[in-house]
Amino acid sequence: MSNNSQMIDTHQHLWIISEREYSWLKPEYGVIYDDFGPELIEPQLAPAGVTGTVMVQSADTYADTFYMLDVAAKHKFVKGVVGWVPLNRPDEASAALDVLVKNPVFKGVRNLIHDYPDPKWILKPEVLEGIGHLASRNLVMDFVTINTDHMSCLPVIAEKYPNLKIVIDHLSKPGIKNKEWEPWASDMAKAAKYPNIYAKISGLNTASDSNWSFKDWIPYVDHVVSIFGSNRVMLGGDWPVILLANDYQTVWKAQQDVIAHLSQDQQDDIKYRTATKFYSL
Repeated sequence: MSNNSQMIDTHQHLWIISEREYSWLKPEYGVIYDDFGPELIEPQLAPAGVTGTVMVQSADTYADTFYMLDVAAKHKFVKGVVGWVPLNRPDEASAALDVLVKNPVFKGVRNLIHDYPDPKWILKPEVLEGIGHLASRNLVMDFVTINTDHMSCLPVIAEKYPNLKIVIDHLSKPGIKNKEWEPWASDMAKAAKYPNIYAKISGLNTASDSNWSFKDWIPYVDHVVSIFGSNRVMLGGDWPVILLANDYQTVWKAQQDVIAHLSQDQQDDIKYRTATKFYSL
């Protein structure tokens, strides 16, 4: 039976730059170079139709992870937290995960690999060992990728750890602005062959022209749904990064419009069922 009342935002950030360091966040980022706490996003959820969120790390620090866990303890709208551990220090990562998994809201890990000098960092032997600690604890991995070098790492990880569920954040940021298609489309198709790899429709507005419409996204979203299946696709808002190119309500309306031509069953998968299963919400 369809339950249209649910919609999970699987990609939400919070940061208090007056309290913690976010090395990538510089004053030239303008509107998002500020404090963004839960009190700013909470009133926006219900008007957008969002019934729960997954918070995702925005710094490779324990401080950011523990801040998110603190927010989750106080705010019921947070259903899951994707934090950080140093995957390249596998023993430390294992010790950290032993502490973090005691909190049932802790669901998985992400590292800001798209900011690292080495695009194949994730395939270093010690990092792969660290990833093994996720797989053995039933945790998931958010994979933030912006190019074909990053994408080429995915099959290696998916084959080595077939039980590790991995989600590609922001559909790997396709070049929507310039209507680019390859190598993005082929890279996604290669990843989709692995049943443990999922895709997140998020952050598309900041990959688009400034006067974008959801129609610009349809070819990219349709491609992803056709190769992954709706049961491996989910939605994310990418707040507050989305403020660089619109606001929460506008983006969430577009997120629903871009899948509106799909069957109700597929829409329910993408709106909440895939997220609930993937993150064990």
